[in-house]
Amino acid sequence: MLSNAAVKAARPRSRAYKMFDERGLFLFVAPTGLRAWRMRYRIGGREKLLSLGQWPDLQLVDARTSAEEARGLIAQGVDPSSRANLHVQIRTFESVAREWHAHQRDRWTDRHADDVIGSLESNVFSDIGPLPIGAIGAPAVLQVLRDVEARGSIETARRIRQRISAVFAFAIAEGLVDHDPAAVVGKALRPSPPPRRQPALVSIDEARALLLACDLAGGPPIVRLASRFLALTAVRMGALLGARWDEFEQLDGDAPTWRIPAARMKIARAKKDDASHDHLVPLSPQAVALLKAVRAFEYEYSIVFPIHPAAIGALYKRAGFAGRHVPHGWRASFSTILNEQFPLERGAIDMALAHVPADRSKVERAYNRSEMLDQRRSLFDRWGAMLNT
Repeated sequence: MLSNAAVKAARPRSRAYKMFDERGLFLFVAPTGLRAWRMRYRIGGREKLLSLGQWPDLQLVDARTSAEEARGLIAQGVDPSSRANLHVQIRTFESVAREWHAHQRDRWTDRHADDVIGSLESNVFSDIGPLPIGAIGAPAVLQVLRDVEARGSIETARRIRQRISAVFAFAIAEGLVDHDPAAVVGKALRPSPPPRRQPALVSIDEARALLLACDLAGGPPIVRLASRFLALTAVRMGALLGARWDEFEQLDGDAPTWRIPAARMKIARAKKDDASHDHLVPLSPQAVALLKAVRAFEYEYSIVFPIHPAAIGALYKRAGFAGRHVPHGWRASFSTILNEQFPLERGAIDMALAHVPADRSKVERAYNRSEMLDQRRSLFDRWGAMLNT
């Protein structure tokens, strides 16, 4: 590749000569002293020559940009040397990526959609965003991903590769390009690190010991109650922190239940507006008693547990369980302990955690809509009694 110093130092000779840059771009130096940027390319099976401009009016960086724009036209089957084609819009990677993102937007949750476009804006657009999508090759994509890997973000690099590949798949479907350079770079990336399990207590004695230690660890009572309610219901932290009083049904009745709206569940966006996908959590007597204790505080919030997201984790550290258990670990505790004690009730345990058993066929998932509510209520009652300290 050429450098600015080499271009500036080029001197005329008795015969014209060329100084090559990359992918067909070169500097033509004439005996008269003329220095002009030109590019060789092929289109329709014919080799052609494109004049881009003269140096120093057109500097090296600008010549490369013009060449990339020309390659983008060529990738779209447009001859850049024809004046009639100067109006053709160059489709850059960023413009196509944003179009793809808008096309997919309705299928995603707000959080996922923001994560996708944010990862492209932070890691991709500054490097290959302005380039014509048809002019981007595998080496350029690989360099973007290796820059991400160099920061230690191995798994992030792999996710970004998938997203870049999805953009190219969209471009192929739109007739903008004919191949996906991101598809071939996966094996050139560093392997994913082994998954790390979040620490969780998997014996009932340890679970009871943690709850007792939390009661003795001090701090705001509402945090200790939130921790115990999380243990009793085995829901995700997001569900706990977003819990509202109007989501609880029959607290004084025979079938007390927490109805978590589908909009707050970890499910596909298309299901979030459908109340049939609400998640029902049968409440044990211990969970009901705890809610009534919280309500006795008489604070004016619609949110049941107005606490900081990190408050429960901090409580576990004060209780001496740092590195042994995290708030999300209650789901693993619930599943492990109950599956060991009641192995024939695996289906109800999975349903209680809002999990779809992996061994269920797609047909069964579509037509078997049993919620096993009675079995789940029995499980939560037994679980509450087991945790009672």
